[in-house]
Formats: sequence, C-alpha cells, structure tokens
Amino acid sequence: MLKKALGGTIVGNTMEWYDVGVFGYLITTMGPVFLPESDPTTQTLFLLGTFAATFIARPLGGVIFGWLGDKMGRQKILATTLMIMAASTFLVGVLPGYAQIGLWAAALLVLLKVIQGFSTGGEYAGATTFVSEYAADKRRGFFASFLDLGSYLGFAIGAALVSVLQLTLGQSTMEDWGWRIPFLVAGPLGLIAVYFRSKIEESPQFQATLDAQEENARNASADDTSAAKGPVGIVKAYWRPIIVAMVVVAAANTAGYALTSYMPTYLTDSKGYDEVHGTLLTIPVLVVMSLCIPLTGKLSDRIGRRPVLWIGAISTIVLAIPAFMLIGIGQIWSTLAGLALVAFPVTFYVANLASALPAQFPTSSRYGAMGIAYNFAVAIFGGTTPFIVAALISATGNDMMPAYYLMGTSLVGAIAIYFLKESANRPLPGSMPSVDTQAEAKELVATQDENPLINLDELPFETQDGTDPQAHRGVPAGA
Repeated sequence: MLKKALGGTIVGNTMEWYDVGVFGYLITTMGPVFLPESDPTTQTLFLLGTFAATFIARPLGGVIFGWLGDKMGRQKILATTLMIMAASTFLVGVLPGYAQIGLWAAALLVLLKVIQGFSTGGEYAGATTFVSEYAADKRRGFFASFLDLGSYLGFAIGAALVSVLQLTLGQSTMEDWGWRIPFLVAGPLGLIAVYFRSKIEESPQFQATLDAQEENARNASADDTSAAKGPVGIVKAYWRPIIVAMVVVAAANTAGYALTSYMPTYLTDSKGYDEVHGTLLTIPVLVVMSLCIPLTGKLSDRIGRRPVLWIGAISTIVLAIPAFMLIGIGQIWSTLAGLALVAFPVTFYVANLASALPAQFPTSSRYGAMGIAYNFAVAIFGGTTPFIVAALISATGNDMMPAYYLMGTSLVGAIAIYFLKESANRPLPGSMPSVDTQAEAKELVATQDENPLINLDELPFETQDGTDPQAHRGVPAGA
C-alpha cells in the first residue's frame, strides 16, 4: 500500500515540476512569440512575471483544496488537482501567438498559468500529507523525500526535452512552433499520471480520523479539537506553527527556485550563454541532486529534521557568494561547480520539508494547514524569486544580487528552524504511532509509558466508558 501510494503521489509532483522546468527553460524562446515588438529585457520580465503570477493563485488553491481534502479525503482531491494541472499545461501548447490574436495571446497565457497555479496549490500540500500519513514514523523522512526526488527529476526531464528540441530544431524553429511540443506532451503524461493516482487508496491515518469523527458524532461527545476546521479556524488554532512553516518554506524555495526556474535565464541573459547551454548545464546538477535527496531524507530520520534543515540554511549563507563567483568566471567547469554549490543546500532543504511540515499539524486539519502555510510562502517568496532577482540585477547592474538575496532569506529561515517542532521518529499529531513490523509494534506498546518520543497528549484516545475522551486518559484507539 505504501509503495502504491508513494508512486501515485510522485507522478503528480513529477508532472508539476515538469511544467515548471519547461516554462523556465523556454522563457527566452517564448518572449518573441507573445511580445515580439518589445525589447528582450521586457520580454524576459513579462514571462518571469507570468511565472510569478502562477503563484498568486496557489494560496487560494491551497486554502480550497486543503479544506476539501480534510473534509472529503486526500485521494479524491489529489486526482482532481492533477487533472486540472495537466489540462492547463496542455492548453498552453495550443495557444495562438501574438501574430494571430495580438496581446490577447499574452493575456490567455497568464490566465492558463493562473489556473495551473490554482490546481498546484492543492498538489504539494496534499502529496506530502498523504505520504507522511502512510509512512512509518522511523522512516517518514526517507519515504517523504521521494516526492522531491520526483519533483526535481520532472524538472530535469522537462529541461532535457527542451534541450533536445533546441539542438535538433534550432532557435528559429523553436520560436515558430517547436516551443509548443513540451507543453503538448503534458497531455498524455497527465493521463498516465491520473491513472496511477486513481489506483491509490485513502491514507489509513486519515481514514481512522474520519471513522472516529463519525463515531463521536453519533455519540454526541466529540471535542472541537478533533473535528476538521475551515480555513479561518485553522489559522486561529495553528497560527504559530503556520508562521514558522511559512518562513522555513520561503527560505528553502527561494534557493530551490533560484536553482531551477531562474538559473537558465541568468546564464543566458547575464552570463552570455546561448539558450542551449543555459539549459544543458543545469541538467547533470539536477539529476545528481535528485538522486541525493533520499539520502538527506534518511539522514533526517537518524539525526532529526531540524539539524538537516539547519545544514541547508547555513550552507546557503556560506556557499552563495562562492557559487555565483564561480558562475561569473564564465567557463563550463566553473559554472557547473557554482551550480553544484547552489544545489548542495537545496538538497538538505527540500528533502525534509515533506516530512517536517505535515508533522506540525493534527490529522483532522493537516491538509488545510499545509495548504495555507506552504502555498502562501511559495507565492510570496518562492515563485517570485526569478522575477525579484532579475529586477534587482536590472536595477543595480550587480550580477551578485542573487547570492545576497539567498543569504538573506536563509538567515531568517535558520532562525525559524529553531522554533520548528522536531518530529523525527515521532507519531504525527492526532494519529496513532505507525510502524513497519509486528515486532516494532509490540516493543512500542511495551515501552509507551517511558518512551520520550511518544507524547500521549497528542494521540487520539477513546474512553472505555463512553465519556469525554479528554476528561481522562483512556486507551489508544484501535488498541
């Protein structure tokens, strides 16, 4: 069941980042298609702004889909978000250009990207929630990290496809019609992904919560804290962990989007590489980084989420300036070395968000809280990173501005990690402990009273006499 759930969620994340990669790598190509009468700088800023507009709709999608996911179930909502995401990506590939409908082409492009952002708002929050609820407590970091392995491999696949097309078709053909192919590929890819996702079952942790809520409703003894809350109720109840999660997400995704969505444009516009090399140079770095992500996820199961996240934050502060200085040398070897220095902290950052953040919230409101915390942070900081950095370089003429921006966000992120609740090897709040084997289950039950990793106040209980479950300690549900 875990393998099927993991595979079904990974395909959605791969699909999401495939589109992010394709759009990021085609920015300099699509500019003349939608704004042919503008100068290259204006074209680039428009498409970077369009990319940022995708993230404006993500908070709304996160709020709506998160609330529905806590009410209706994770699996149904994740299937819906994937279908909307794939369809909007496909439609970008059939859009008429400026030559056919003038400025309406640019307006429709923005509209489709906003729709895509709306659906994506429910994707990552739901996928991380889903896998975290399936995984055993002692290996949650390892299994959840596979989501981001799929994400960055999807980005690399999109980049590789764009590179092949650029090499085989040439830049003029790419501007004529070749740019459409990567978006059209999203159609059949989306159908395959939806098929896999439709085969997964609801997470057992959430199903247990639903069953308990129904039982409590029948007994008229439910505590308000056990019921799914709406968006306003979630913010009121969990505003502290939401703020901490937002700051950590902002720091991690600023580094992540600088490496992925902005770097091809930076190499082309600021460092003089052609479109092909601006794309190709990032692919090997992304592939190696993707394969290392499960290793840092496994490391977090051993030493904790916070120490691994601190490695990401501190290494960003230390390595940002050397990384961009190496890229500034302009040689292929130095550019690859600089990209690797940017990728190093990202590997420690992103591998642990998928396991650390869902564990900050109880099962009944986890999807909704994740949707709010993650998507508002990504919308404000992550998705706007390419646009902000490009604007800073344009305003100052200083190519080192990306390094300073990354250092500032990670400094604040390092402070927020201090306030993040450690969750490695611990049960999710509002859920019973999750184990891999019968032997582990027996050991856990035998040592539950003195186990420092078990907080009995956070576990769901049902009393033996039918009274209020919070009035006195009963027995664990399902014991």
